[in-house]
Amino acid sequence: MNQSVSPPVAAPARPLGWLFRKPWQITLIICLAVGAGYALSAALSVNMAIVAGLSIFCIGLWATSALPEYWPALVFFLVVSALQLAPAEVTFSGFYASGFWLLFSGVILGAAIRHTGLGSRAGTMLYRMTGRSYAGTLAGITAFGLALAFIMPSSMGRIALLVPLVIVLADSMGYAAGSNGRTGMVAAAAFGTWLPAFTILPSNLPNMMLSGMAESLYGVRLAYWEYLLMHFPVLGAGKAILLVWLIQRLFPDRAPDAVVTGNTTPLSRAEWRLILLTGVCLCLWITDSLHQIAPGWVGLAAALVCLWPYAGLTAKDCIHESVKFAPLIFIAAMIGLGAVISHVGLGAAAVEMLSRYVTFSPDGGFSNLLALTGISTLVAMLTNLPGVPAVMTPLAADMAGMTGLSLGTVLMIQVLAFSNVFLPYQAPPLVAAMQLGKLPLGRISLLCLLLFTVTLLILTPLSLLWWQVIGSI
Repeated sequence: MNQSVSPPVAAPARPLGWLFRKPWQITLIICLAVGAGYALSAALSVNMAIVAGLSIFCIGLWATSALPEYWPALVFFLVVSALQLAPAEVTFSGFYASGFWLLFSGVILGAAIRHTGLGSRAGTMLYRMTGRSYAGTLAGITAFGLALAFIMPSSMGRIALLVPLVIVLADSMGYAAGSNGRTGMVAAAAFGTWLPAFTILPSNLPNMMLSGMAESLYGVRLAYWEYLLMHFPVLGAGKAILLVWLIQRLFPDRAPDAVVTGNTTPLSRAEWRLILLTGVCLCLWITDSLHQIAPGWVGLAAALVCLWPYAGLTAKDCIHESVKFAPLIFIAAMIGLGAVISHVGLGAAAVEMLSRYVTFSPDGGFSNLLALTGISTLVAMLTNLPGVPAVMTPLAADMAGMTGLSLGTVLMIQVLAFSNVFLPYQAPPLVAAMQLGKLPLGRISLLCLLLFTVTLLILTPLSLLWWQVIGSI
């Protein structure tokens, strides 16, 4: 007997749905990259124009996830090397950067935490601190990460320490891999220990770059408490609250459905060894300003100890099972892209071009503050967050003369820019956290865009008003 089969009902078409198809996304990004490079070649050098087009190509594909993240990364290495846009030590600087090896060591330490069972114990402790609701968990993780920023200067070190623990905590609370709950918790750990920390002077790289360059170029020493007072109430505490609110809405999930019970058995020898190793790492990360050993090399040494076959801290096949090369290539390309942009002088050229069209008021008014914030923000988007102090600090004295603002105010405006991330490519620590926590690039990019927009429209004006209240401008 013949039976008719009804055809499947097609999903309703979205307006401009073709834009969401990956082949069209790839085509549009390539056209934008080529068009921008060609248009800029009339005003910039050939190398700058090519790097600008290549940046649009890589960042566009990374932001849309239209292709696997390693593919544009390999294109970046090929184009820059073949066209000799920068020396090899600049192009491949990501491979010997501390952040690259900290990502590697973070993966190994996370595997050791899971293998020894120490993660389940740490997860129990974190669970008791964060509460039994999803919102309370996000708030607790963010607060814990922010508190860690006050005692541990390295953002990479904080992320390498905190993200694996939060992953174990998510498992214990019943949030499976790929769930909104796990994604939200890891995002709270990554953003919470890194983004508000721009308001704590020694806790992120751009802060320290600004401090060092201001002293070396102008003899201006940034005081810890004055810096904290200017920035933490709005950009620190305010952004932490905003972060929890946005994550809860972007990644909604139920309350934990599993009661976490701690392991009551005595600590094993492997757990004691890992506790000692982690403690030594933490001490060295906290005191990195004294011994001048980058956090990545401390982490690499710890990873070697974990991989020692007779230490019993990792499985025998850990190096094959836990370490994936695609994320490592991706973060190396991200770091290298920022280095190449800085090498060809694209950020400084953008500032010079903007200064021709931006009219500053000679009385140092509020409009000048907004204009300088906009220029600094654009530099961060064209380069990366550490690129803001690298480009803007040498120009600060000239900007102060043009705007009528004090040199200190012009320097502090940079914080408004490098504490506001547009897309993940601007921040290697965030990229490292995404790889450690397997965060989806597209949704984290959306979180960055929302944070960027709210910060630019609300928190930035509030910060400027706060400066006026406390008499800093």
